[in-house]
Amino acid sequence: MLPVVAMLTACGSNFTVDDESRAASPGRQAATIALGQVGVPYRYGGASPGGFDCSGLVQYSYSLAGVSVPRTTGQLWRAAKPVAQEELEAGDLLFFSIEGKMSHVGLYLGERRFVHAPQSGRSVSVASLDAPFYRSALVRAGRIY
Repeated sequence: MLPVVAMLTACGSNFTVDDESRAASPGRQAATIALGQVGVPYRYGGASPGGFDCSGLVQYSYSLAGVSVPRTTGQLWRAAKPVAQEELEAGDLLFFSIEGKMSHVGLYLGERRFVHAPQSGRSVSVASLDAPFYRSALVRAGRIY
């Protein structure tokens, strides 16, 4: 897990998921796997360490955690059971409305942070739910395991 911490330090973040959390649930495992992809470039339709789009990152991370999930953001939305923000757990899905359309998903990490593949020209990164853009864009959270 040292490479994950080293990558996050290089990106200016000090968020980590501890060893106990990684083994606790498929969601926590998926969150840890996604966190390990920080720095991988965004690629539309991408679902591998060569490049990810937002739902590709979710599918890849859950797959390595042993859980099969749908591929698209819309399919993930339909498969996820709604979760209140105060009940969020690592690995829960966060759905965002971008330009008036629910079209983005990330994986919750804890401490009001999430990992996602944001858009073309950027890379997988960690963001805060308290950032004004994401606070206003958040539509709902959901759990799929």
